[in-house]
Amino acid sequence: MRSNLNYDQNLLEQAKKLGGFKYKTEAVNAALDEFVKRRRQEKVLELFGKIEYDEDYDHKQARKRKA
Repeated sequence: MRSNLNYDQNLLEQAKKLGGFKYKTEAVNAALDEFVKRRRQEKVLELFGKIEYDEDYDHKQARKRKA
């Protein structure tokens, strides 16, 4: 899919060099992929301390009952 984007050319060239990319498209796709992964990780980190769990729960014992 073709798009017209206004971007910082210097920043894109740096991304190409650092990532070892030959094409701008590769650098942009890699940057978008990394951005999405990091944001998803941040969402998971926000859950720390908010999820309640039972410290005494034995998942191995629970598996034995199913067998």
